[in-house]
Amino acid sequence: MQTGLRSHVALVTGANHGIGAATAKTLAARGAAVVLAYLRIPDPGDRHGPKLYRTNRESGAEKVLEAIKGLGGSGVAIEADLTSSDTPGRLFDAAEAASGPVDILINNASGWVADTFSPTPKDRWGHQQKRVSAETIDSQFGVDARSSALLIAEFARRHAARAGNWGRIVGLTSGGQAGFPNEVSYGAAKAALENYTMSAAFELAALGITANIVQPPVTDTGWVTEELRQHMAGRADHIASPDEVAEVIAFLVSDEAQLITGNRIHLR
Repeated sequence: MQTGLRSHVALVTGANHGIGAATAKTLAARGAAVVLAYLRIPDPGDRHGPKLYRTNRESGAEKVLEAIKGLGGSGVAIEADLTSSDTPGRLFDAAEAASGPVDILINNASGWVADTFSPTPKDRWGHQQKRVSAETIDSQFGVDARSSALLIAEFARRHAARAGNWGRIVGLTSGGQAGFPNEVSYGAAKAALENYTMSAAFELAALGITANIVQPPVTDTGWVTEELRQHMAGRADHIASPDEVAEVIAFLVSDEAQLITGNRIHLR
């Protein structure tokens, strides 16, 4: 077990599977106490996406927490709806009670839904999509944009109140500034998350807080199909594992990355 993050406390959202789970385990292996925030999302029954991905989204965080403790790390798992305005305060309170003040915030959770403006809502693979609606917009923005902004605000408020001088914020994106066909609300919400994070980098620098965005390549969190693997074959980008992405995040929250802030880091 490494100890570079010992004495630090990390809050990771969407930590029950995929990149969030891998990040939580990686940070714990480096000595951080980790708060795993997650929400089980039931399979809507429309069969969009591989079964493994839908199963992962339905899962709790028990196995992740068990793995962390197996590494000799410490953590707590809290199921919470990030679209509720009182959730940030509740998560930070729980973290402080269990481990101490949060000084690492990983905004990873997503309210992902595939929606489209197209009157024939199917993607290039023939998968059924939803048409853009108030429901699809609110579902996506409520988690990826609104909750991330509220978590950053709560992080900064508590950091300043205790006169903190070290902090790390990392947001996860898939891009979206130039549009995101077939997942239009997802792309728009991620673009908003990027903007909030860049603002935090400038506004919170004087408090010793860095803020960066990580854009992973296609990452196999359970949704990668054989069709997609064939499509990606021979391209410069590769299909990453969640653990590979987690290593980059772990570097960004380390002391060695203290000069890196306000960056959108595009992985290949």
